[in-house]
Amino acid sequence: MTTWNLTGTRHHVFMCNGSTCMRNGAEDVTQAIRNEITANGADSIIHTTRTRCQGRCEDTCVVTVYPEGAWFKAVTPELGRRIVSEHLLQGEPLREHMSFSYSDMLVPTGSSVVGIPKKPAKS
Repeated sequence: MTTWNLTGTRHHVFMCNGSTCMRNGAEDVTQAIRNEITANGADSIIHTTRTRCQGRCEDTCVVTVYPEGAWFKAVTPELGRRIVSEHLLQGEPLREHMSFSYSDMLVPTGSSVVGIPKKPAKS
């Protein structure tokens, strides 16, 4: 098994490869993102991982980027390339394509950060 050297990694991109996303072009999105990273020589700073369902099937195809916690919806191969070139490499967030971002939800309160509470589990 390969162990990647993550020294220098600045972003981790999770690409949903769950069944709904796969039926709606996730393989093409995954390849477009990975090809754009390689074309820009950014393999050492952007790590990618295929996931199973990310639980946002209504937003298919879903791509999530960390450390900012940006959840992208309706990702096409073209949008995937833009996420790499504009959002990750140029630092220009594509907010109109995000369904959620941790950075928008966190409010500093002194030395700690308060987020949005999780919905209680259904009983």
